[in-house]
Parts: sequence; C-alpha cells; structure tokens
Amino acid sequence: MRKIVLSATIATVAALSFAAPSQAGYYSYDYQPVCHIKKIKTWDYYGNLVIKKIKVCK
Repeated sequence: MRKIVLSATIATVAALSFAAPSQAGYYSYDYQPVCHIKKIKTWDYYGNLVIKKIKVCK
C-alpha cells in the first residue's frame, strides 16, 4: 500500500513539473514588446563626441 501511494505521488509531481514550463512560454497574439530608446555616448578617434541611439525591446 505504501509503495502505491509513493509511486502515485511521484507520478503526480512528474506530471506537474512538465506542465509548468509549457505554461511559462505562453504569449497571446496581441503581445506587444515594451521598447525604449537608449543613448550611448562614445568618442571617435579624433576625440569627437558621438551619440548613438539604440532601440531596446523587452
């Protein structure tokens, strides 16, 4: 009897552990990433300031 309960518990835990990651990657069709513009300051070879604008989306 104890072996049956133990095996049923292990089977339940295994089934739930496979179900959780499949729900984690769910996105609806209306998913819109959040984007913002990031400014990066760099200097070129001659010492001039160069500002690059990069679009970063999450």
